[in-house]
Amino acid sequence: MRRYALPPFAASSINRVAWIVLAVLFLAAATVRADSGQAPKYVFLFIGDGMALAQRSAAEYFLAAKEGKPGPGAVRLAMNRMPVQGLTATSSLNSIITDSGAAGTAIASGVKTYNGAIGVDGAKNPVPTLAEKARDKGMKVGIISSVSLDHATPACFYSHQASRNNYYEIALDAAKSGFDYFGGGGFKDPAGKKSKTDGEKPNALDAMRTAGYTVADTREAILAAKPGTKLVAVNPELDADKALPYALDADGGGDDKGLTLAQYTTKGIELLDNPKGFFLMVEGGKIDWACHANDAAASISDTLAFDAAVAEAVAFAKAHPDETLIVVTGDHECGGLTLGFAGTRYGNYYDYLKSQKDSFLRFAAALAEYKKTHDATTARFEDVAPLIKESFGLVVPTAADLEAMKAAPKPNEDNTSPADPHGLYFKEFELAAVKEAFGRSMQNEKEKPGNEMDYRAYGGYEPLAVTLTHILGNKAGIGWTSYSHTGVPVVTSAQGPGAQAFAGYYDNTDLSKKMAAALGETAVASN
Repeated sequence: MRRYALPPFAASSINRVAWIVLAVLFLAAATVRADSGQAPKYVFLFIGDGMALAQRSAAEYFLAAKEGKPGPGAVRLAMNRMPVQGLTATSSLNSIITDSGAAGTAIASGVKTYNGAIGVDGAKNPVPTLAEKARDKGMKVGIISSVSLDHATPACFYSHQASRNNYYEIALDAAKSGFDYFGGGGFKDPAGKKSKTDGEKPNALDAMRTAGYTVADTREAILAAKPGTKLVAVNPELDADKALPYALDADGGGDDKGLTLAQYTTKGIELLDNPKGFFLMVEGGKIDWACHANDAAASISDTLAFDAAVAEAVAFAKAHPDETLIVVTGDHECGGLTLGFAGTRYGNYYDYLKSQKDSFLRFAAALAEYKKTHDATTARFEDVAPLIKESFGLVVPTAADLEAMKAAPKPNEDNTSPADPHGLYFKEFELAAVKEAFGRSMQNEKEKPGNEMDYRAYGGYEPLAVTLTHILGNKAGIGWTSYSHTGVPVVTSAQGPGAQAFAGYYDNTDLSKKMAAALGETAVASN
């Protein structure tokens, strides 16, 4: 038989193909082994409330600008570096646009329900949650949130109530949950609102102590808690809604100051680690609140604080790579955040956002102090101009500035850094809007009842504060469409055993079922 020699180039091509085939088979086998082995021992579920792709991307672009990185794509958040990425639809049982109760129930229990529900289906029947399933398997369970621990998202993992507003009943459910760790915000109504027909109600915090929990509300006491302690860790710094301060406003440091979301996560890992493993849900709740107020800088700061918590789980997973599943998702988008604005065309100037030092809420509090000594007849815009500059970096122009601004360069479509020396100066039409909002603020008006245009301008927020967040965001190249949630799908990221199941496009109820399957359970509940 004649032997034919292959040309060298052909032989090398075949070798390359063979190597590629072998590599693909190896990777496929590795994926199968990762996804078909034992259930993960450690499970982290991170939920960025109100966080979709735009919120993640804005945080990356801001961080790149802040660090002086060259161009887009130079920075990746920990959650965006995970090997598996998917898209998740978020509609509720009765609306394209979900609230956090329906979304949280879908993620926790795998069922569609109505907006406002907590851990119940459309007929108001209780449905079991992933956290309860984990508890019943012998795993330790922790719940962390930067908002109050009885708020919709965290409540959906341990409570079953027809209304998310049943704060007292939700707090009592926390005491009865048998979970091992609650950390972050406080409780909105632990004593229970009393009517004339009510008798004495047990305080929910006392019920937690009776159930064996240590309730700690100082930094020192929280950090001193030892493994084996069932802990309710209430942040020493709370706002009026019993939530952590915005990350942009947090003072940080010192024994009398609060903890970050990352520090609560680290503490949770310390307290929950045990031979049977744990399930830990961490919510970045104030991303949503900042987006409701259209405060780009505040939402970005809280997204970065949330990602720092994710990074703690990733660091833990490096020591337990074959035992740790991490899933990061959002419950819905909020604010209709878009990365682009008509006034900047194709340009973007995230560097401008570094100038904002206070959230809309802290600025409103400072303005309220001014209003204690001034009313609509004595207030002068010139009095608050320094406060505006200090909080937002926005400058009231002089006549000479306005003249110089007429010669400002046109927006550069390829520009990603500020080029205009007057970029943070108010333009004439912006200044007019700010002064109008100041007048509205000094009259203690938000929006006139039934006035659609007033609502579109201020959304029920402090008029001057929200006007300033809009102007600074627009200057950076950021736009908003709503003061509410939207129906935009969210990104879900995953790493670890079972992570491959989270690739693709699926419903938020499927997210719950995928996590249940990873835990070795059948679907938690059916639609």
